[in-house]
Amino acid sequence: MYERNILDRILDRDNLNAAYEQVRRNKGVAGIDGMTTDEIGVYLLRNKEEMITEIRQRKYKPSPVLRVEIPKPNGGVRLLGIPTVKDRVIQQAISQVLTPIFDKHFSKYSYGFRPNRQAQMAITQALEFFNEGYDWIVDIDLERFFDTVHHDRLMNLVARTIPDGDVISLIRKFLVSGVQINGTVQATPIGTPQGGNLSPLLSNIMLNELDMELEKRNLRFVRYADDCIIMVKSEMSARRVMRSVTKFIEGKLGLIVNSTKSKIVKPDDPEFKFLGFGFYQDFKDKSYKSKPHKISLENFKYKLKILTRKNWSIDTKTQVMRLNQVIRGWINYYRIGSMKKVLIGIDSHLRLRLRMCIWCKWKTAKNRRKNLIKLGMNKYDAYKNSHTSKGVTRMAYSWVLTTTITNKRLSQFGLVSCVTHYNKVHV
Repeated sequence: MYERNILDRILDRDNLNAAYEQVRRNKGVAGIDGMTTDEIGVYLLRNKEEMITEIRQRKYKPSPVLRVEIPKPNGGVRLLGIPTVKDRVIQQAISQVLTPIFDKHFSKYSYGFRPNRQAQMAITQALEFFNEGYDWIVDIDLERFFDTVHHDRLMNLVARTIPDGDVISLIRKFLVSGVQINGTVQATPIGTPQGGNLSPLLSNIMLNELDMELEKRNLRFVRYADDCIIMVKSEMSARRVMRSVTKFIEGKLGLIVNSTKSKIVKPDDPEFKFLGFGFYQDFKDKSYKSKPHKISLENFKYKLKILTRKNWSIDTKTQVMRLNQVIRGWINYYRIGSMKKVLIGIDSHLRLRLRMCIWCKWKTAKNRRKNLIKLGMNKYDAYKNSHTSKGVTRMAYSWVLTTTITNKRLSQFGLVSCVTHYNKVHV
């Protein structure tokens, strides 16, 4: 059944207000016009009716997106397109109406950018397939997916469900609005800029064709945005699937499969990573289980290291607050994985580095003596150790700080224990 009067629903006052609130909550940097999320409210009060009229008359012209480069942890950059805040509100309004319409047509094995679906659910489903014997993985890497989507193919897919010419015209205008790179605007004849509020939905509409093909072939798969793994029972089947699915993606969808990054692996291959997770086989029951991948762990440790650098002139309370945000966010994401032993070591090292930071912040012998006495050390020992020539690392390891800036005191100060938080949220 086709949906009609979509544009009226997009431009409905309540829907636009909800879109504005969502964009404001998301914050984000300004687009090419320099308007911030704090300024968009006043702009909409003055110009909303004119903007709505332009959209209805098909005269609205989106601004080019601002191209920014985000470094990837493993090298290279990810290209993002940042629309203006005004365009983000309109895209969000479109997405809010179209998402529930399209979502009911999407595969149950698609988890990215969908209501009430999370990356952890994708990992759980993958583990279920692994442990059913489908433990040969066809890991398909789509090369620059967001930059290679063909507009005509995409709009044809949208039009099958949304036969509203006004909405189709508006979406296409966002696709061809161009991109500003170093002050110069370039055309965008293909691609949907990664970073726009509408891009996740459009990517799912495009890749739902792949999902339907895989389901038609009765293949086990899990997809999260453009990350897709297909699971079969033998290496021979995996090679056959790799060839045939690559042919479908490139021939029918017009996308590019990166042959150097696409691979056939077993779940416990150390180099295999899916949504930041790695996998291992339990030696007791031989079942596959998940854990944070070694690269994810290294990135987490690096973030903690940056937040505990000795020369960072920030008060300890704020520093602990920032650490807690990173700890909670990372562990909440990887909560379904096994990592307790690793977290014990991270906790210990984090407390060491925090003691180093505190010792450096005390700076002078006078301050160090005063604080050591305040933390329970007798005056003689406090005086002697406040004038020590030992380096900051040796002091952090020594009894001087481990018996004064104790684990309990750091906890009372508010520092979240990785292990404690993991035990609380682990499922």
